[in-house]
Amino acid sequence: MTSVPTPIPSRTQVVLDAIKHRILTGLLTPGQALVETELAAQFGVSKTPVREALKTLAGTGLVVMSQYKGVTVRMVDADMAREVYDVRLLLEPEALRRAVARGASLDAARDALARADAATDTAERSLANREFHRALYLPCGNPLLGRMLDEVRDQAALVSAVAWAADPSWEREAAEHREILRLALDGDADGAAGALHAHIGSFVRRAFPELPPAEGHQ
Repeated sequence: MTSVPTPIPSRTQVVLDAIKHRILTGLLTPGQALVETELAAQFGVSKTPVREALKTLAGTGLVVMSQYKGVTVRMVDADMAREVYDVRLLLEPEALRRAVARGASLDAARDALARADAATDTAERSLANREFHRALYLPCGNPLLGRMLDEVRDQAALVSAVAWAADPSWEREAAEHREILRLALDGDADGAAGALHAHIGSFVRRAFPELPPAEGHQ
């Protein structure tokens, strides 16, 4: 008998989404303590949905649970960025190559790019940027590959949020996004994948210049 995943209760999901949004838009910063009683009071719920939401966020790598320090937003350092972005460099360009080769619709990517261009604050732009990248890899035709990239998506967004706070580089990245999408819409699978690889690699080199080049990505 196949086991069916237990759905997250709606109240927990609301708390989960709200905390994640605050983390990914910089309202909750790396290293900041997340106190169950305070969050429960803010959201008007008991501690139970807050506790369950924090456990889920720990599973996705956005928060860290410690017996001594309690729950904190995950710190971002060069090693963490290297791990996350190395996975992206290995998998995301190939997923886009496959999506373009199979003629998948990229309407969602075009819509996300338009939302990013029209965004009036960092939070909106960050979330639209996240959706743009997901819309490129999700129609790759391999659901497992899509899920693997989804697993590092939140951690990648956390790295980006920290980097953008230190050095906003929206305009440069928006131009790179437009070029990636143009190549993809033209049906140039290899060109789009190459542009995406260069885009991801250049971002992490700018944000964390102390990192040596990843093996195979010099």
